[in-house]
Amino acid sequence: MPSKVLGVIPARFASSRFPGKALATLAGRPILQHVHERAVQSRYLSKVIIATDDERIRDAALSFGAAVRMTRPDHLSGTDRVAEAASSEECSLVVNIQGDEPLIDPAAIDAATLSLLDDQTVPMGTLMKRIEHPEEIHSPHVVKVVRNREGNAIYFSRCPIPHTREARVDGADTAYYKHIGLYVYRRDFLLSYSSLPVGPLELAERLEQLRALENGYPIRVVETEYESLGVDTPEDLAKVAALFAHTHLPI
Repeated sequence: MPSKVLGVIPARFASSRFPGKALATLAGRPILQHVHERAVQSRYLSKVIIATDDERIRDAALSFGAAVRMTRPDHLSGTDRVAEAASSEECSLVVNIQGDEPLIDPAAIDAATLSLLDDQTVPMGTLMKRIEHPEEIHSPHVVKVVRNREGNAIYFSRCPIPHTREARVDGADTAYYKHIGLYVYRRDFLLSYSSLPVGPLELAERLEQLRALENGYPIRVVETEYESLGVDTPEDLAKVAALFAHTHLPI
């Protein structure tokens, strides 16, 4: 029987740096609508819903034809909001799609999803992209990831990993990869995730995905060419709008 894959877009109105950003207008439509329109183009998602605790976001989502699940207002993270929405749905996999990435590539969603469809032993998957700009290697705002030969994460860090102790004598450059924050979970694993103990690495790095690694659960990491462009500030929105205009992306 084919796996049912649920896509969930968590969206809240409150944002310290950009209140109401999910409903901010980009090319005449809310950011959230752009995300939804791209998500439903995924080949593997059986259904896409928007999870929110705000009536303004609910009303906007319904106006452009999206399915909506109202969730509790006290969730500490988007993952918890996604888990609540998924708890009332019949599915085997759940994809957490960031609600502030209007340029999300449906192919990136498919790549992460396919990694779990192909390997039933892995409870969680995500994406990485090779870093092209050297300044990102040392930026604590860009999360780096290293993985093993099986394609599973060894560690995520805000610091440069791997550390290059000595220059390569053959002149080859060390490859650095940044984490792209799109996640796919097996439903049962997602529903139990918030109950897993929080470890010292998660506390030190402030990276929620380290909870899985610290508790012994593998995370499959798939390489992608997708460049994550989230909208966290009005300045970010202006940059994305300029990219739309420059590249003539479909909107």
